[in-house]
Amino acid sequence: MVKVAVLDDYQGVARDLGDWSILPPDVELYTFQDHLTDEDMLVERLIGFEIVVGMRERTPFPKSLLERLPALKLLITTGMANASFDLDVATDLGILVAGTSNLGNTTGELTWGLMMALTRRIAEEDKATRTGQWQTTIGPSLEGKTLGLLGLGRIGSQVAGYGRAFQMSVIAWSQNLTSDRAAECGATLVSKEELFTKADVVSIHVRLSERTKGLVTSQELSLMKPSAYFVNTSRGPIVDESALIDLLRRKAIAGAALDVFDEEPLPLNHPLRHMENTVITPHLGYVTTESYQVMYSEAAQDIQAFLSGQFTRALNPAVLKYPNLRRVK
Repeated sequence: MVKVAVLDDYQGVARDLGDWSILPPDVELYTFQDHLTDEDMLVERLIGFEIVVGMRERTPFPKSLLERLPALKLLITTGMANASFDLDVATDLGILVAGTSNLGNTTGELTWGLMMALTRRIAEEDKATRTGQWQTTIGPSLEGKTLGLLGLGRIGSQVAGYGRAFQMSVIAWSQNLTSDRAAECGATLVSKEELFTKADVVSIHVRLSERTKGLVTSQELSLMKPSAYFVNTSRGPIVDESALIDLLRRKAIAGAALDVFDEEPLPLNHPLRHMENTVITPHLGYVTTESYQVMYSEAAQDIQAFLSGQFTRALNPAVLKYPNLRRVK
């Protein structure tokens, strides 16, 4: 029998939303809803599994973990990139790492939902209304305001379109952004400093990498207007989280809406859980029924292909040339 582990199935939906019926009958599928952070516990759980499916970056696979899983032959991440998987080590060990496609609209949609919830105090007013209160807050309209986008790729350009639909002025910056690309998206290229100084809402849309880790420091955050809002649906480590928390504690900005954090799941004693000028969600950017259907079904396709001696959506294709490529017998 070939044992397959599906990790971090928080909502317990992996079996229902993926088409696992394509797998041969000698495959045993195990799904785990709990999240393990202790490496020894992870090794104990995964030691006998030949195939592991990870959901995005929920469970990292660094060198220290990969070297302790001698049975592992195929490691799958949902999506076609995963900064928490050590691809070089996987390649050296002969482990194929594969990915899946994902829907391109979900994170942009959530970004705008968070922006509206933050500025119009939707969650706060919902709670107040349920307790018998009526109109306890007031927030700004987005029309006529300036939306600052750090990153103007697939998701950033989508959010730029939403901003224009709301009659906002859109400015943008990223390390390689050009004036022509910005203009294509209806935005104006500005410097990094100008973006944080001028924007009424700053929204982060760059991919986490060594180049973008810590890209937003206390220096940039301190440039924001007291009336400005900060939104991050990309990745937590792009932003100096402690500096942002300090800013929020001092009410030096109007608020922040965050879907991503340095540590996930967010610890129970984390200060962001107790701040009134925030809206926080548990990394929901890609979490939709349709997105899960694509990710889990394509993970099953990756497994089917691997078991038949084919290799689809490889993230470390160099391993296919290695004589030590681990194969299921």
